[in-house]
Amino acid sequence: MAAAASLRALLEHSIDYAGMFPPCSLELEPALTNHARYARLDDRWMLNAFVLPVAQFDAAKQFLALFDPSHPLCISALGPKTENAAAFLEALEETDAAIRSFAAHNVDLVSISQLEMFLPGDVDSSLLQEARSIVGDLPAFWEAPAERAERTIALLAEDNSNADHPTFGYKMRTGGVTAEAFAASAQIAPALVAPATHQVPIKFTAGLHHPLRQYREEVKTKMHGFLNMLGAAVLAAEHRWDAAQTAAMLEDESVSSFKFDDEFFAWRDWKIDIKRLGDRRRFVTTFGSCSFDEPREDLRALKLF
Repeated sequence: MAAAASLRALLEHSIDYAGMFPPCSLELEPALTNHARYARLDDRWMLNAFVLPVAQFDAAKQFLALFDPSHPLCISALGPKTENAAAFLEALEETDAAIRSFAAHNVDLVSISQLEMFLPGDVDSSLLQEARSIVGDLPAFWEAPAERAERTIALLAEDNSNADHPTFGYKMRTGGVTAEAFAASAQIAPALVAPATHQVPIKFTAGLHHPLRQYREEVKTKMHGFLNMLGAAVLAAEHRWDAAQTAAMLEDESVSSFKFDDEFFAWRDWKIDIKRLGDRRRFVTTFGSCSFDEPREDLRALKLF
């Protein structure tokens, strides 16, 4: 059974493979070996970039033979976490230099599609302008905790309004390896509504390798589903949902609520057509997952493809 066109539109290039991170926590070589294999699968349409810490760039060079010009290594560069604005700016300059050097190392085998980096709470609009002067047109997703989401998104929107393209986006952490790492749906929902208002790209990370919200014994809590998360972000933008409506979709654990065909994606009575879905995906980008196998296996188990 092939994936319905609307499912494909929702999930195309949606998974940033983060095999080096918990709970998988693979070493660099097996993680890159996995990514090289995934890039050659029939299901590679779901695969986006490989999440690689900047500190591992030099080590990764010795494994580039795993890739070829038809299947290059596309990287989401992960910068270091800093505690304050001054340290952030210094680390960003070093990160940018490392990105430029690595991208030039072998242009046939390596491309860097985006930057991910934690944004300290004291970063303001003037410092973001400095950040833009450093990274240029490279798309960057700035992470901030859920309680700072709306303020961060508004800050990024202000900076994007002065640029030709909205290349600064918000990175939301939606889980982890312990119950307390999972933000409540009521916390997440306002952060899904705000980007739609401000036209700020959003990506997600952690605890999203299952399609639907469900209780998982390994974390002793309910994990968010990537169909819930991506679907709610898209529909919230399309239908101007409020946070309460958005949270209701995040909480849904029933596959029967989700409908995918070759013309529309629908959740309950709300729907969006293929073209509009593609347009909305420009601002609802990817989610990081330490597994590329589990999301696909679960979708098959749900008979979605």
